Amino acid sequence: MQKIAVTRTRHRILPDPRRVLAKPFLPGEEMLLPGQSRGRLLMERLLAIPEQEVGALLQEVLANFAERHRDFDAILGRHFDVVARYIPAGNAISPARRSLVGAYFTHEYSVEAAALFNPSIVIAPDQSGLKEAERRFVMSLRAVGEGHLSSIEFRTGVISLSGDISFDPPGPFLVGTQRTAPVRYEKHLFRLKLMELQAWNDIADRVLSRLAQEFALEELEASLQDLEQNGPPPAIWFETAKVIRVLAASNYVATFPESSSLSERVLFPAGPNETRGMEDARFVQFTDGATTRYYATYTAYDGFNIMPQLIATEDFRTFKIATLNGLAAQNKGMALFPRKIGGMFVMLSRKDRENLHLATSDNVRFWNDVTELWRPSRPWELMQIGNCGSPLETSEGWLVLTHGVGPMRRYGLGAILLDLDDPRKVIGALKEPLMLPDATEREGYVPNVLYTCGGLINGDELILPYGFSDAGIGVARIGLADLLRELTKN
Repeated sequence: MQKIAVTRTRHRILPDPRRVLAKPFLPGEEMLLPGQSRGRLLMERLLAIPEQEVGALLQEVLANFAERHRDFDAILGRHFDVVARYIPAGNAISPARRSLVGAYFTHEYSVEAAALFNPSIVIAPDQSGLKEAERRFVMSLRAVGEGHLSSIEFRTGVISLSGDISFDPPGPFLVGTQRTAPVRYEKHLFRLKLMELQAWNDIADRVLSRLAQEFALEELEASLQDLEQNGPPPAIWFETAKVIRVLAASNYVATFPESSSLSERVLFPAGPNETRGMEDARFVQFTDGATTRYYATYTAYDGFNIMPQLIATEDFRTFKIATLNGLAAQNKGMALFPRKIGGMFVMLSRKDRENLHLATSDNVRFWNDVTELWRPSRPWELMQIGNCGSPLETSEGWLVLTHGVGPMRRYGLGAILLDLDDPRKVIGALKEPLMLPDATEREGYVPNVLYTCGGLINGDELILPYGFSDAGIGVARIGLADLLRELTKN
C-alpha cells in the first residue's frame, strides 16, 4: 500500500453560464432556395425599418446588453463591418442603424455553459507586487459551451511557499480571440506539412515555386489566384488549393486588448482545424538559456478530425498559433518538456492512442524521432494511458503525471519517473493510482473522470489542479517527497 499524502483543498471552480462572449451571428451561413442567404434577407428587413423607430429599438438593446460587455458599441460596430457587404451601394446608414444592424448580427455565447475542466498551471510572467515567498500563477482551463464547443480560458492567483493558494476574482467581461498582424510562413516548413497531409503534388509545387523562402498570406493568395485564373481546370487544382488555404489559416496570431485582464481573455476557435474546439491545452514555462517563454500543446478538432497544435506566448496577451507536424504529432496528448535535453526539444506523445511515447527534435514544430516509452500494465489503466501535462523536473528525475482508463471508463491519475539525462529511461512508476475521483467528484457531464493537464512544484509539494467529471475544477496538495519515494521504490 503506497503512502502518499494527498490533500484536496477547499477550492472549487465551477462553470458560470453568466460568462458570455459577444460573437458574430451570421445567418448568411445558411442558404434558402434558390441560393439566397438569410443574411442578405435579414439586411433587407433591417434597412426597411423607419428611421424614427431605429433609435428606440437600439436603446432597448443597449439597456439589456451594454452592461454585460466592455466597449459594447465598438463590438456592434465591428460586427456591422462583417456584414456591410449585404448593403446595396449608395445606401446612407445612420450611426444608430449601424449599431442596430450590428446587434442583429451578434449573439451571446456562454463559454462555460456545459462544462469546465482539465486545467494546467504555470508560474506567471509578471511577479511584481508580491510578498516574500509568494508567486503568482496562471491556470488554463478547458471551457465547453453550446454544441460542445471547447475554448481556452484562464484564471490567476497567488501561492505561498507554505502552499496557501488564493484565486483572483475573474474579470467581469470576456474578450474573444482577435486576429492580428499577418503571419509569415517558411516555405520549407510549409512544404513539409503539405507532404505530411499527402497534398504535395505538381499543383502545390507550382503555387509555392512563385514564393520567396519566407512569404506572407497575401503573397500565397496571389499565387493561388494566378493558378485559378491561368492554370488547369478547377477539377485538377481545387482540392490542393483548399488544403493549402486550410493549412495557411491554421497558423495565426491572436491578441487581446491591453486593458483586459488575463481572466477575461478567451482563446476561442479561429482556425479551420479547430471549428469544433480547442481541447486540453498543456501549458509549460520553457527556458532556453536566458530566454523564457510559454508553450502549450492542444488538440484542434473540426468535428471529424483532430490535429495537434502549438501555442507560443511571452505575455499571455499575444498568442502565436501553429500546426504541429511529424510522426509523433498524430494524436492527442502531446506535452513539451520545460527545457532542452542534450540540445534537443523533447516531447511526450501518445501517437497510437494507447501508449506513452517520447519524441525529440531540433524544431519545436516538427516531431519525427519517436520511441515507445510506457505501456499500460496496472488494472486501473489497462484501457489506455496518456500524460497529464508537461514533465516536472525534480532531483530524482522527470516527474510525469499520467492518466489511466480502467473498468467502467473510470479515469485516474498515476505517475512515472524518467531519467534526467536520458528521459527514454523509465526509472520508477506507481503501482496504484495517485488519485481517483472520490464520492463528491463522480457525477458530472462525463462521470467518473479525474484528469489534469499539468501541475506545479511548490517547495516540498506538488500543487495539482484537476478536473472532475467535466463538472468543475479542484486543487490537490501532494507531498513531493512521499511521491518520489514511492516512485523510486518501484
